[in-house]
This record gives sequence, C-alpha cells and structure tokens, in this order.
Amino acid sequence: MLDFALRLGFELKLCQPYRAQTKGKVESGVKYVRGNLWPSLRFTDDADLNRQTLEWCDTVANARDHGTTHRVPLDMLAEEQPHLGKLPEERGLAPYLREDRTVARDGYVSFEGSRYGVHWQWAGSTVQVGVRAGTVEIWAGDRRIAMHPRAQSPGRRFTLPGQWEGLPTGGEGPGKRAVAVQVAAGAVERRSLEVYELAAGGVR
Repeated sequence: MLDFALRLGFELKLCQPYRAQTKGKVESGVKYVRGNLWPSLRFTDDADLNRQTLEWCDTVANARDHGTTHRVPLDMLAEEQPHLGKLPEERGLAPYLREDRTVARDGYVSFEGSRYGVHWQWAGSTVQVGVRAGTVEIWAGDRRIAMHPRAQSPGRRFTLPGQWEGLPTGGEGPGKRAVAVQVAAGAVERRSLEVYELAAGGVR
C-alpha cells in the first residue's frame, strides 16, 4: 500500500482501530450505493453492470442534493476539476491490476478458465497475471516471462514457444541395477546314444 501511495503521489492517513468516527464520510458512499443502486439492479455481464452504474451516477447519485454539503456533486466537480491533478497512466497502475497465480507442474497458469504456458523452469512458482490490450501477460516481479493472446472462450490452452526447451529427459541419471544377467552359452559335450542306453540299463 505504501508503494502504491508513493507511485501515485498521495498521502496515507491511518485511522485508529475501532474508532469509526475517525474515518469521516468515506464509508458512507458504500452504504449509499448498497441501499440505493444495488437492490433493484438487473444486469447481464460486467460491461452491462458498468454501463448501468455510470448512468445511475450521472442521473441520480451525482445529480441529487447531497445530504452533507447540500450541493449537487456534479456542480462541485465542475468547480474543483481545474484544481485536480492528472489521473495516473495505465502503465503505472499495471502492477496493481495483476492477480497472483501458481504455475502448475506442467508449466501452465490457469486464468479466466483457460491455461497459459510459461517456461518449464517456473513450475511451482507464484507469478502475476494481467490483461492489457487483448493480451494476457505473465510476470515474475518486474520481469515479463510470457505473453499470449487472451482467450475468447474458456477451456483454451496456449503454449509458449520454447516452453520445454532444456527440459531434462531423465536419461542422465544413474541406471538401475539389472535383476538378471545374460551370460554366453557354454560348450555342450556331444555323446553317442549308446552312453544313454547303458545308463538306462539297456542291452546293446
């Protein structure tokens, strides 16, 4: 959180534990949305939810007479806008928009129902996955280790070029001791059949 504040240029002020009054009106906005927008909302997906919420903000929440200031929020925003700083660039926010994932033993990362490959040496590691301009990027700290097209439907699998390069095949380890050993066949003595007849008590 401190890194986020320093990167975006704002100051953190901690509130005292179990002292709700030290938070001012910050949490009242959540209560207002929960009690006014959410109960009657019907939406089909994230895009529809965002569209309806923005429309509600413009036509209801920001157009009403605010209970604390007794002014219309849109009118106050017009006055304050020239004094506000610029919004941060998306590039600076990218590290905070990624999600942690663990690379599976087969070298793939699960994200949004599809699987994205990284080099096999990252198996078992925790990486960060983010979406940018229709692509899925996989990062290990500040290092981008893979980039794939974003799946248009779940169940897809994307293999990274060179994903298995350098993977040991297992043939370099010590071999197992043989249980049986083949030996060269010995010389067999050749005898006359008369010898066997005499051994059996036969008469010539």
